[in-house]
Amino acid sequence: MNPKYEPLFQSFTFPASGLQVNNRLIMAPMTTWSGHLDGTVSEAEISYYQKRSRGLGIVITAACYVHPLGQAFAGQIGAHTDDMIPSLRQLATTIQSQGAKALLQIHHGGRMSSAELLPGKQPVSASAIPAEQPGAVTPREMTEAEILQAIAAFGQATRRAIQAGFDGVEIHGANTYLIQQFFSPHANRRSDQWGGSLEKRLNFPLAVTDEVITAANQAKRPFLVGYRFSPEEIENPGITMADTLKLLETLATRKLDYLHVSTMNFWGGSLRDTNDKRSRAVMVHEQVGQRIPIMGVGGVHTPDEALQMLQSGVPLVALGRELLMEPEWVMKIQSGQETQIRTTLPKSAQTDLLIPDSLWQMLMTRTGWLPVVD
Repeated sequence: MNPKYEPLFQSFTFPASGLQVNNRLIMAPMTTWSGHLDGTVSEAEISYYQKRSRGLGIVITAACYVHPLGQAFAGQIGAHTDDMIPSLRQLATTIQSQGAKALLQIHHGGRMSSAELLPGKQPVSASAIPAEQPGAVTPREMTEAEILQAIAAFGQATRRAIQAGFDGVEIHGANTYLIQQFFSPHANRRSDQWGGSLEKRLNFPLAVTDEVITAANQAKRPFLVGYRFSPEEIENPGITMADTLKLLETLATRKLDYLHVSTMNFWGGSLRDTNDKRSRAVMVHEQVGQRIPIMGVGGVHTPDEALQMLQSGVPLVALGRELLMEPEWVMKIQSGQETQIRTTLPKSAQTDLLIPDSLWQMLMTRTGWLPVVD
């Protein structure tokens, strides 16, 4: 291996759980659309994860719904009942068999859930405000009892992850889903303890976090808890960077192991102010990175770009699209073959890459996400 890449392969110990990983490279959570109708993991997904886990420090699974009203899309895996534990155990064991730690990303879609897949056929959210996108369904405002049930569901999903043998969970507080909806002044127009002021909009994310940490503390082994968030929203009203820094200041007081900044480009600037070019992830690291580790993601294609991210001070590098195109990304760096890393997605490569059919169809039709070639 080229010695300059050695920082990517330094071990790391997470502060709250004490869990140690053997390098700084993580597979980011990516939707596969390939689970069974009942929420169990398919064999195609098992093969997909097995091919991509080798050499990584951590693999974070695709979003796994914690409640029947939280399923966001067809083919999503679930952690909403104990019946899911054997399927989840197979997924965790597959990842760990390749030497990586396995994290289950736990999730509730809220107003972004698919109405056709839900009991009652109507999504729920903090308020009866639809998303600003074509065809968005107006959700039903959650009752107090439903809010408490959703919080408890995240804790129960954590318990199931422990029983299934996962090494930790990542709370999905990003990408416009339910936790973000409660934090958002766009989605949350409530006037009770769960909304209104910024302080009250913090209550649901913090309650979920505390519930998950309480459940994680029941594990008889190191069990990691991370939190993923989106720094800003483009809507008005919408989440601002100042709002997010307030949330992160509070989360940094919890026994969390890391904060995962969900961005398409690690170095990208503000969604709300095109004149503000400062990296949102670097701003987060400067604000709270001395108290809680930051995980960056977005726009890392080459090992040199991964190294550049580490050199910003952020200690953990998540890879998404790169591992779709090149499952051997990490192994090729370690063997000194970084010049052979695949940087395009050939239309003939599905079988070789073990990409499930539903995910492959998305990759072939989603313009500009990956460089697809003939």
